[in-house]
Amino acid sequence: MPKISVEIPAELLADLDEHVGDDGKFVNRSDAVRASIRKTLDVLDEIDARHGRLASDSGATGDDDGERGAADPTEGGRDA
Repeated sequence: MPKISVEIPAELLADLDEHVGDDGKFVNRSDAVRASIRKTLDVLDEIDARHGRLASDSGATGDDDGERGAADPTEGGRDA
């Protein structure tokens, strides 16, 4: 799986960390960021579909490893 680096404001990172760990919804920050990206892409796809900008679903999942298509256990996310 490719790795990326992003700069995140401290306040946003603190908000993210509230959802990570033993008492949170996610095991680690990477899981939280992946789930957020999936959810954002789902919303953008819905908006594009409403405006007729999205081609019919070809079943493509994004990465070769299917990461974008992986199910999001906390929000339903994209199905594999």
